[in-house]
Amino acid sequence: RYVCLNRPQRRIRMLLPCHALAVAAIQIFVFSENWAFAKNINFYNVRPPLDPTPFPNSFKCFTCENAGDNYDCNRWAEDKWCPQNTQYCLTVHHFTSHGRSTSITKKCASRSECHFVGCHHSRDSEQTECRSCCEGMICNVELPTNHTNAVFAVMHAQRTSGSSVPVPCVPVLIWVFVLPFL
Repeated sequence: RYVCLNRPQRRIRMLLPCHALAVAAIQIFVFSENWAFAKNINFYNVRPPLDPTPFPNSFKCFTCENAGDNYDCNRWAEDKWCPQNTQYCLTVHHFTSHGRSTSITKKCASRSECHFVGCHHSRDSEQTECRSCCEGMICNVELPTNHTNAVFAVMHAQRTSGSSVPVPCVPVLIWVFVLPFL
């Protein structure tokens, strides 16, 4: 049976699939945008880089300068190898007395840049600066916020002149949590 439709009805029937497709495309865009900006990215589960290392014991750090928060710093960090004259990842965190971050700087650092770790409160500006250094591939995920985590964390001790093998060094935080249970 053939149904005769006038021109406006035919036009509407032809536009319905296009309308449904447009609505679906907009919903996909909105959901994908929310997913992309979600602040639940797991920065701890970062895979080691696949590109060849430029020199032995190469490493990468999260890097940013004066970022507003830790998430943005880690998310937009440059993905490049640290220079050969660096051994650690440095994080400098400035925040108010209410704990609100005002600036975050993360970078590759030499041993001399890591001598001044810890937290220092400035009475003039009512801000606190916490600095931490760590050793290892993209180890500077978190921000130092107090004397407990504003530390110089190394994975192994430096070689001494009488020893040819580095002595493993257990980080301080492990002692705090494991020792009471032994």
